[in-house]
Amino acid sequence: MIACKISQQSVEYCFPEVRKSIISGKGKQSFIIDYKLKRYACYLIVMNGDPRKEVIALGQTYFAVKTRRQELAELYDRLSEDDKRLFILGDIKQKNMLLAEAAHKAGIITNQEYATFQDAGYRGLYGGMTARDIAEHKGLSEGEEILDHMGGEELAANLFRITQTEEKMRREGTDTPEKANAAHYEVGTIVREAIERAGGTMPEDLPTSEKSIKQLESEHRKKLNPKRIDDLYRMRMRPYLL
Repeated sequence: MIACKISQQSVEYCFPEVRKSIISGKGKQSFIIDYKLKRYACYLIVMNGDPRKEVIALGQTYFAVKTRRQELAELYDRLSEDDKRLFILGDIKQKNMLLAEAAHKAGIITNQEYATFQDAGYRGLYGGMTARDIAEHKGLSEGEEILDHMGGEELAANLFRITQTEEKMRREGTDTPEKANAAHYEVGTIVREAIERAGGTMPEDLPTSEKSIKQLESEHRKKLNPKRIDDLYRMRMRPYLL
């Protein structure tokens, strides 16, 4: 209640009193004061409660994580399109390592098998197009990586495909290449359908960025100040910092 008052909120509104009638053993009626807590009051109780109690400790951890995520979201919103591309591709590289590990556990060993696995996800997300088809459709030269020339929106769609495929395979215990390919294709298709239902642009029709990620990384190393580099690093490492 003190915290509520100091933050200039109404104590009477956030902690409204509720009188309860009780009957003693001798039949005498009396009243006790209880409180019907508003949402803000519940927040304050958790934040100011005894962390030795499990429910309080869990609540405080929840608020700490949510606050940090909001801070990161606000920082992300301030980034330019090129910075967003750099940031998302950093996430994709991390998540692709987890996806490769899941694929290996499913029996995908050779480079050719992994290429087929990757194409399964692309075919689902890009309406049947393989990685080579996407590169040709976007006018990329041989040897240019398609991820390096994707904009932020397209990279985000692929990041979602990757994270959800890895989670699905881990959750379902995918143990054969056939099941892994099917899972990757299915998730890619689901992401594509979600984009379509939301009225978005299909990933193959999104504009191709002229500058590759490699070019941007080279340019940013020359012009970014140490604080900006540190901000981007912390964002990229956020799962581990949390």
